[in-house]
Amino acid sequence: MGDDASVHDAVGGEAFFVELVQGFYRRVASDVLLRPLYPADLAASERHLALFLQQYWGGAGTYSEERGHPRLRQRHMPFVITEAERDAWFGHMAAALDEVVVARGIDPVLEARMLDHFAETADFLVNVR
Repeated sequence: MGDDASVHDAVGGEAFFVELVQGFYRRVASDVLLRPLYPADLAASERHLALFLQQYWGGAGTYSEERGHPRLRQRHMPFVITEAERDAWFGHMAAALDEVVVARGIDPVLEARMLDHFAETADFLVNVR
């Protein structure tokens, strides 16, 4: 797949990303390391991540329209993110991705591309070594 818009469309658009993010936050909700980093009500976080991922992979620009530039590193700077948090976040995202990919029969090449992106993002957000 060449461009990100084709990824968004190829995985099923908004429904795919909503399902992915729901699976991710279902795991975060019971994670003793990550849960304290999130607000009590996960609904807004869930919506923001789904919108961000849709936009990143070629969907609507709703995230930026509502929240401005993603400023990913800046938004996460108030939180201590070590390799432990990185690994937990990536593990939950990888598991959620696998779950949705299997359920929807998504091309493994697309899954690998997304998994690589999530690994790079997780590494990028580490701010304490």
